[in-house]
Amino acid sequence: MRGIKILGGNSSKNLLKEICNYLSVENVNCVVDKFADGEIRVQILESIRGNNVFIVQSTNPPSDNLMELLLIIDAVKRASANEIISVIPYFGYARQDRKDAPRVPISAKLVSDLIQTAGATRVLTVDLHAEQIQGFFNIPVDNLYAIPIFREYLIKKFGDLNSDEFVIVSPDAGGTRRARLFAKKFGELPIALIDKRRPSPNQAEIMNVIGDVRNKVAIIVDDIIDTGKTITYASRALLEKGAKKVIVCATHGLFSSNSKELLENSDIEEIIITNTIEGNNSRIPKNSKIISIAPLLGEAIKRIHNSQSVSSLFI
Repeated sequence: MRGIKILGGNSSKNLLKEICNYLSVENVNCVVDKFADGEIRVQILESIRGNNVFIVQSTNPPSDNLMELLLIIDAVKRASANEIISVIPYFGYARQDRKDAPRVPISAKLVSDLIQTAGATRVLTVDLHAEQIQGFFNIPVDNLYAIPIFREYLIKKFGDLNSDEFVIVSPDAGGTRRARLFAKKFGELPIALIDKRRPSPNQAEIMNVIGDVRNKVAIIVDDIIDTGKTITYASRALLEKGAKKVIVCATHGLFSSNSKELLENSDIEEIIITNTIEGNNSRIPKNSKIISIAPLLGEAIKRIHNSQSVSSLFI
C-alpha cells in the first residue's frame, strides 16, 4: 500500500505488528521511551512527509499511554504528515461522559479535546463505552463493533446458533442496543436482560433476569470487564433461572482488582475477549480466550486510506 505509514507507542505493540502483517506493510521505525527523569521521549526515525499516518495506541491506564499518544500525534504533525488517524483500540477515560454528580470532570470530553488539539484529523476506535463520545469530537470518528470477530469465533465453536438453544444477554439496560446488534448478526436470536442496581462505583447487585433463558446457552455481551463482579453475579442469576451454561463476550479485558480469582471461581464456562489491551497477561483468568481484533482494524485502516466506506464494518 502506497502513501500509508503505521506506527504506535508501547501500549499496543503486538496489535500493531498484527495489523501491519494484515496490511503487508512495515511499521514506522520510531523511538518511544523515557528520559532519565521519567518524561516520555518520542522520535520518528524515517520520513513520513505527505503520507496518511495511522497511530495505533490504546489509552488504558497508566496515563503514560495517553501521553504517548498525544506526543506521537504532535511529532507526526510536525513531520508534515497528510492525515493523522488515531487508532485507539481501547479508548480510556470514557466512563465519565457526563456530569452525573457535583464537582466531577467530564473526562471523555477532556481527552477528546486533547487528541484533537494535538493534531489528529480522524479517530478509529472499538466499542466506545458510551457512543455519544463521538459527539465530543469535531473530526470524523469511526466506532467499530467487535461483533463480527466474536461471531466468527462462536460459529467455529458451536456451528450455527439457533433460537432454541442460545440467548443473548445484556448485563444491564445500557447494553441492550449492543445485545440487539449481536443477536441480529446470528439471525435474530432471543434477548434477555439483567436488571441490576449499582449501589456504588465498581459494585453491582443483580436483581432479576428479564427474558427466557431456561435450557439455553446464555451469551453475555459487554464492552468492558473491569472487576468482573457484574458478569459473575449475572452468570449466577442466569444459572439460577435455568440456563444450561454461560459464556461471556467482552471487547476490552481490563481485569482489575481481584477479578482473576473471582472469575476463575465463577460458573462462567468461557470468557472471550479481544486483544485491545496488552500487558495484563498475569491478570487474565484461566477460563479466558483472547481473539485478535487486528483483521477488523486492519480492514478499516485500508478502507480509510483508500477513501472507501467503513460503515459496513460497524456491525
